[in-house]
Amino acid sequence: MPHKLRRIRKKRGSRTQGYGRVGQHRKTGSKGMRKVGRHKHLWSYVIKYEPDYFSKKGFTSPKSLKEKAKIINVGKLDQITEKISTEKEKGKFFLDLGKLGYTKLLGTGKVTKALIVKVPVCSESAATKIKEAGGNVLAEANQEGE
Repeated sequence: MPHKLRRIRKKRGSRTQGYGRVGQHRKTGSKGMRKVGRHKHLWSYVIKYEPDYFSKKGFTSPKSLKEKAKIINVGKLDQITEKISTEKEKGKFFLDLGKLGYTKLLGTGKVTKALIVKVPVCSESAATKIKEAGGNVLAEANQEGE
């Protein structure tokens, strides 16, 4: 009469319970996290419920290779203009944000001073606020929300 406990019940009390040397089966349990049988007896399950299970292709780029944009807002520029700016052209403060390490200018805040700003990327709202205050933006590319 088959039942699940018969073999192990016979082996209880023996030293190795059928595994040979004492250390052969020590510290090994079931690996519950893996999904066994996906290429074998559970292949129909994969086809029916998880058709994309084996189709992981390509690679993920490391985060260290992605360029991180250093952002500054127009309102912050207005606050720190006199501390940062060393040059004045035609009554306007000149700021080179590329030399200061900033890569993008965004339009949050208010501008009260006339500024000439040189920056790699500038949003449209930041450019309009600076132009309304009597300044100018020297940007390589005007882009909205990159």
